[in-house]
Amino acid sequence: MRFAGKVALITGASSGMGKATAIQLSREGARVFTAQRNESIEFETILADLNSPKAPKKIINHIIKKTGQLDILVNNAGVMMEGSVEQSSLQDWSTQIAVNLTAPFLLMKFAMPLLRNVKGAIVNVGSIEGLASNPQHPAYGASKAGLHALTRAVAVDHGPDGVRCNAVAPGWIDTPLNENFIASMENPKLFHKKIGTIHPLRRTGNPKEVAKLICWLASEEASFITGQVYTIDGGRTAQLSLP
Repeated sequence: MRFAGKVALITGASSGMGKATAIQLSREGARVFTAQRNESIEFETILADLNSPKAPKKIINHIIKKTGQLDILVNNAGVMMEGSVEQSSLQDWSTQIAVNLTAPFLLMKFAMPLLRNVKGAIVNVGSIEGLASNPQHPAYGASKAGLHALTRAVAVDHGPDGVRCNAVAPGWIDTPLNENFIASMENPKLFHKKIGTIHPLRRTGNPKEVAKLICWLASEEASFITGQVYTIDGGRTAQLSLP
């Protein structure tokens, strides 16, 4: 029960890595609040559209009203749109930057007084696309690279307050978004098998595996770790492509 008596906030926890993290934190004793556009039947939900700059303050005010305490903040919500720089609209760019980068910035800003009180922990969910690029994802990659940099900046500025800030950079994880993408292929089983071959472990990741890393970084077991971006990708970024 590493998180007994602690309060955690996770954005985008209706499915995938966010939901897996919420479940893991709850099992280990945390009181879990989730913030997203849909209601959660398992956790205390704060309905919010993170594309709106007003949402983060509303979310933190809700936490203040309900508990006056926040020990763990997990910025997990994200959005990805396809299209090259030439093909992407300004709206596409703005939406991805708003949800993936501005919302975490504002949530950390408004949550900092609460986190400072308890020497809390922040874990941001970045991506290997903040380290290298997949085709057709200029805004997504830029937003995740920005989130990695923001993670380090917050760690430096608020380390003296006792607040730790780290990030995880997942690779291909079997989330509903990726599963739907695979299902749209002509031969989903073959495509999933081929995706596995770009990983030294010869498989894709599971949301629970990412959740375990997030929870470890949020725990006292990682008490001397801050300002780091942990890649969790089955070795994908370590493997060079064949000529």
